[in-house]
Amino acid sequence: MPRSVNHVASRRRRKKIMKQAKGYFGARSKVYTVAKNAVEKGMQYSYEHRRLKKREFRRLWITRINAACRQEGMSYSQFMHKLSESGAEINRKVLADLAMNQPEAFKAIIDSVR
Repeated sequence: MPRSVNHVASRRRRKKIMKQAKGYFGARSKVYTVAKNAVEKGMQYSYEHRRLKKREFRRLWITRINAACRQEGMSYSQFMHKLSESGAEINRKVLADLAMNQPEAFKAIIDSVR
């Protein structure tokens, strides 16, 4: 009896990888074995960078808040300490947005925690 091979599943598996590798340079988008390695590595990077993105945005928010605080004569750490003591629960994302787009509102927050 001849050997039974599931060509449908294996072709589907290869097509899935080749579709993900679309747009890659050279053999990375043409040759299955090379594309498979490139896609796997790309998936590792995307997993890691989804987590790094959160860290980078937090750093950006802190930098913006710090810059706005220093214009008012206060450091970031002093501001955050006084903000937590006052019991105001405003996260860094909102504070950074206020500091960038509505400086008057941010100044009012600083004056309220002073």
